[in-house]
Amino acid sequence: MNDEPIQLISGAIHYFRIVPEYWEDRLRKLKACGFNCVETYIPWNLHEPKEGEFNFSGIADVEEFIRIAEKVGLYVIARPSPYICAEWEFGGLPSWLLADSNMRVRSHYEPYLEKVDNYYDVLLERFKPLLQTNGGPIIAMQIENEYGSYGNDKRYLTYIKEAMVKREIDVLLFTSDGPTDLMLQGGSVDNVLATVNFGSRPKESFAKLQEHFPNTPNIVMEYWNGWFDHWGEKHHQRDPQDAADTFAEMLQSGASVNFYMFHGGTNFGFYNGANFDENYQPTITSYDYDCPISETGDLTPKFHAVREAVAKHKDLGELVLPEPIPKKKYGTVKMKESNNLFEALNQISNLVKNTHPVSMEKLGQDYGFVLYRTFLKGPLDEAPLTIQDVRDRALVYVNQEFKGVIDRWENNKLMIEVPEEGIQLDLLVENMGRINYGPLLNDPKGITEGVRFERQFLFDWEIYSLPMDNLENLTFNENQLQPEENPIFYMGTFEVKEIGDTFVELAGWKKGIVLVNGFNIGRYWEIGPQKTLYIPGPLLKKGINEIVVFDMHGTKNPEIELIDTHKLG
Repeated sequence: MNDEPIQLISGAIHYFRIVPEYWEDRLRKLKACGFNCVETYIPWNLHEPKEGEFNFSGIADVEEFIRIAEKVGLYVIARPSPYICAEWEFGGLPSWLLADSNMRVRSHYEPYLEKVDNYYDVLLERFKPLLQTNGGPIIAMQIENEYGSYGNDKRYLTYIKEAMVKREIDVLLFTSDGPTDLMLQGGSVDNVLATVNFGSRPKESFAKLQEHFPNTPNIVMEYWNGWFDHWGEKHHQRDPQDAADTFAEMLQSGASVNFYMFHGGTNFGFYNGANFDENYQPTITSYDYDCPISETGDLTPKFHAVREAVAKHKDLGELVLPEPIPKKKYGTVKMKESNNLFEALNQISNLVKNTHPVSMEKLGQDYGFVLYRTFLKGPLDEAPLTIQDVRDRALVYVNQEFKGVIDRWENNKLMIEVPEEGIQLDLLVENMGRINYGPLLNDPKGITEGVRFERQFLFDWEIYSLPMDNLENLTFNENQLQPEENPIFYMGTFEVKEIGDTFVELAGWKKGIVLVNGFNIGRYWEIGPQKTLYIPGPLLKKGINEIVVFDMHGTKNPEIELIDTHKLG
């Protein structure tokens, strides 16, 4: 830096997982820990939610995030590769790519590259004034992310590199990959800095990097000091001292380190991703990641252990922190009004008729739910109902009576019979998050092929898109006795005199989403490990606030608690 050697001590903070009002708080805590740089991904699907329509406001105002980092005194590493992984929906790729059944992502496939070019024309122009070469804080940018874990298309990687260069991105360009022969060979590009990602054994990892790139700087672009959680797992935790000791070893060796994550934040709305190893594994709403700074912005024991490691390496002075953010307990909220999804369909969705059930992407829908409806004539003896293939979880109703679940796990069929008068068959399918890593990235949602009763495909469908992004026309009535196990919207209000962070506790609720003053704070599921949802204070207002809960299975006790403690694990 300025012709002097520099050791980067960087931490990952994702602006898109934090309400903008808290960006400065989180960045100041990173600086207070002795770090000199912040790293962030740039998710394509946030910034181009519909093809040709761009969003750089609110939580998507990445330029403001970078300017705040500069004000705080941090360098910035930006990672605008089309694909980011990040346990983020579809690895940051926009779902509308999948409306084209022939689409091939992350390769030299011209229809894909054309979409990338259109995005880069808009995105990279915004970064130019923020580059270090133009007096800004951005010192490096990534061309692709862990590409060696996916493919070996050097023509594609070169294209992405040149796409950045010709748009006047003239700061250091880099790749990042796992420390194996396969990954480093597949993911690296000539004349682009190679870095490695790992969580332990730095000597072995850096040795592998040097084997492929002799005399290159030792840089770990992702030092995994914690980990993320899937639904149904225990909350991951790593001993703070172990994480700090590994970090200290790298610092003492002269390596540059980027902590992944320093502060994780929250997968608001439907933006969580999913993995697929032996089976489908959707990620929870919390992206706490067992970080030095918790999901809610609190210092953890890991923060202090890490700061001590930095303090042994350079003088940090006194720990100076922003003012603490209050946490509030607003008490019980009685959800006094409700509406059954079947009654609300025409208020929040438009009917599409089609011979076949079609995928969410073909409907022009990104996230949420789709309800598929057809009619079967009887009589038909009991036989298995099968969805070919369901992505990801379908609730099955016969004449609006719940019959069971068909999903991507073990529940692959359901026995039903059809009486002489026939039945109305409803399938409510939830997109639980597109796969964000590995060979199964192509993960269209809804019903992707067809529905069979016994061996017979069923045709003539009524289809209702339910993205849940606009519920303004949804009406509520005083709570009435709702059908057992039906999908139901509940609404309640609560008064706020002093604004602070709070947490929704959903004891007795099963599976669904929560909206606060119209903002979708994320999903909940009784299987855990997450037992509360985080409501950042800036989402609240003084006076009366509205909270809507959509539970796919309904609840017998329609009330929630707003408490001052996060329950995770």
